[in-house]
Amino acid sequence: MWDIGGQREIRPYWKNYYEHTDGLVYVVDSADDMRLKECNDELQQLLLEEDLAKVPLLVYANKQDLDMAVDASEVMEALKLEDIKERTWNIQACSAVTAEGLSDGMEWLI
Repeated sequence: MWDIGGQREIRPYWKNYYEHTDGLVYVVDSADDMRLKECNDELQQLLLEEDLAKVPLLVYANKQDLDMAVDASEVMEALKLEDIKERTWNIQACSAVTAEGLSDGMEWLI
């Protein structure tokens, strides 16, 4: 398992971690709806990577404990997850602070 982070400066190095990947966990800050387009753009690039072809995708809609967070269905729409046909995917509402939804997502991925 690798946490490769989302900072723009390190994104070119993500490719170093793709080989032999069995699952992709993509964490979205649901309280920052202004960055959802950027999240979608990056996700679409990841899904084009040959080493990640057909790898199952789990999207965590994180920070659901915050009042300003958009719900998982809005994240799903913003990321155009329903357009993904070549792999299995799931979106899971969660809060890293309260741990709600985290084990549900991992159980799905496993």
